[in-house]
Amino acid sequence: MAALSHPSALVTSTWLAEHLSDPQIKILDASWHMPATGRSGRDEWQQLRIPGAQFFDFDQEIADQNTHLPHMLPSPEQFSQQVAALGISNHHKVIIYDSLGIFAAPRAWWMFKAMGHEDVAVLDGGLPSWQALDLPTDTAPPSKAHAGQFMARPQPQWQVNASEVQNALAQDDYQVLDARSLERFSGQAPDPRAGVRSGHMPGATCLPFNQLLEQGHFLPKAQLAKKLAPVLKPEQRLICSCGSGVTAAIIALAAYITGHKAIAVYDGSWTEWGSRTELPIVTDAPASP
Repeated sequence: MAALSHPSALVTSTWLAEHLSDPQIKILDASWHMPATGRSGRDEWQQLRIPGAQFFDFDQEIADQNTHLPHMLPSPEQFSQQVAALGISNHHKVIIYDSLGIFAAPRAWWMFKAMGHEDVAVLDGGLPSWQALDLPTDTAPPSKAHAGQFMARPQPQWQVNASEVQNALAQDDYQVLDARSLERFSGQAPDPRAGVRSGHMPGATCLPFNQLLEQGHFLPKAQLAKKLAPVLKPEQRLICSCGSGVTAAIIALAAYITGHKAIAVYDGSWTEWGSRTELPIVTDAPASP
């Protein structure tokens, strides 16, 4: 069997297939879909999954239950308990995928990084890539995991709140990148959530997450670096934002892959910023980066 090490926070379907039976590997399906799609990540996982995969529900379960904001990062204690219940211990290598290729899995990756688990990676191409290679899937009713022993070691530098974002917007050594579409960023398209204003933070830059992807895979490292270079200097601290903190993690993972060191996600993202009327917004359309 090949060595467990891998070159970055991404693994290929071929690599995972070679290590599928390794007891050090734990696989999570973190699929999540926009509410308007009518799709359920959990239901689809129950019907078909990569063998051994447990479902990582960052939307309803592994999330802060004491806020109106969607899928906010839970407390370290809650995260530890729920991740252990999925069969994960601190010594495990965690591989995360989703059913869209690259969409929700980076959010779960970021959560593990914020909780101090370094040995975590995303399956590049996700379930579609796995199936395209005709690799094995499991359609039997999923079995409950044997509990692991996991203790979070929070890394607060991986997340920021609204006040920290507001302070950062005025500082040249920070860059706020917004993963939403240019239409939503500029205010030309309404926000899909009721009561949330349209537009963007003054000083933020639009980098739609789909510009970092191709056919459900991340662009190669050199191309990711080329996409990021015009909007992010190596010495800047990066803050990633989006609609509700999911696709912001795609930018975060892309920056991580290219070697950027200081990366944080604004967990509340535009759902929080756009609903708090005391926070400033801009609605004029900027030039695309």
